[in-house]
Amino acid sequence: MHRNRNLTKRALLAGAVLAALAVLPGCDGESKNTAHEAVGTQAAVKPAQPKQADGLPGMPPVLDPRDVYAADRPNKLSPVVKDFPSRVYVPNTNSNTVSVIDPKTYTVIETIRVGAQPQHVVPSWDMKTLWVNNDRGNTLTPIDPRTGKAGKTVDVHDPYNLYFTPDGKYAIVMASLDRELVFRDAHTMQRVRTEPVSCYGVNHADFSPDGRYFIVSCEFSGELLKVDTARMKVIAQEKLPFRGAMPQDVKISPDGKRFYIADMVANGVWVLDGDKFTKPTFLPTGKGCHGLYVSRDSREMYISNRGEGTISVFDFAQNGLTKKWRLPHGGSPDMGGVSADGKVLWLSGRYNSEVYAIDTRTGVQLARIPVGSGPHGLAVYPQPGRYSLGHTGIFR
Repeated sequence: MHRNRNLTKRALLAGAVLAALAVLPGCDGESKNTAHEAVGTQAAVKPAQPKQADGLPGMPPVLDPRDVYAADRPNKLSPVVKDFPSRVYVPNTNSNTVSVIDPKTYTVIETIRVGAQPQHVVPSWDMKTLWVNNDRGNTLTPIDPRTGKAGKTVDVHDPYNLYFTPDGKYAIVMASLDRELVFRDAHTMQRVRTEPVSCYGVNHADFSPDGRYFIVSCEFSGELLKVDTARMKVIAQEKLPFRGAMPQDVKISPDGKRFYIADMVANGVWVLDGDKFTKPTFLPTGKGCHGLYVSRDSREMYISNRGEGTISVFDFAQNGLTKKWRLPHGGSPDMGGVSADGKVLWLSGRYNSEVYAIDTRTGVQLARIPVGSGPHGLAVYPQPGRYSLGHTGIFR
């Protein structure tokens, strides 16, 4: 009798469970069966996606929180630039010209006269214009990448280098000798705000994944700045722990956790936690370490060692150097960029009046092209990406 009462209680309990399932919203006969079958089985769980950090208002967020360069895959050209002819634009600082190279033939097809001491060729945020930074000429020369023709110069004082806020509102002029970060309207180049700095020689930068701050190198005083993008204000500053340090190019890691800063006197790369902005660690690469360029698959970074004619290859996953390519007959590899298909690394030869084309798979030099005197921050164009953050091509 006691056993029968237990069975009756179990039957009543089972009936209550089925009745409850029957009145759940959307539970028809099929869904009841599904719910019943799920008892004792584990539903498939999708891997959690990394949370997208709250970005700078108005900034197009990175495509993948795990890789800030996800938009830069081979030949993934924006509709804005897909019909632009493929060219390499080389500013010659001592010749006051820009050499235009056809990458298919490895020949200079045009020479454009610009202002005094052009330092870098910089794609605009909307990618429709290339700005030549005429540092001593105190002007910017716009080039239409569709036609390759130069437009009317714009007066901008001490434009050593040029960046753009991730929301596309402002251009940031690295006024190196003026000791200023000058925020200007991204289209008209009218001055909006000037942020004086106490360091000397502001020159290169890169932005955090959320765009809320950027790290700036000061080459003549061996310092780094952390700048709040929205407030347009320096919020932290530190001296590099190396006597005579001379920081140059700045690049963020694909996962957004570290900034790499080339140092041509320390002969290597500083590795910085940008969020914490604590003392960086150091990675030796080669004499005159200068430019940093991420591969199209985000796996490697090419590091130009200007003082010894080499390129070091850094593997992000292995967190170390894996290869070193040496230019035949030497050279002075400086600034540049990677081709749209990711197969060629283009670098200016600063002290040799030439440009190098290097196979990114083998490190073999494909071409050595004579250009004007003092070639510097060349731009390979067009490149993949949705918008430009400046310099010779930092795309998101």
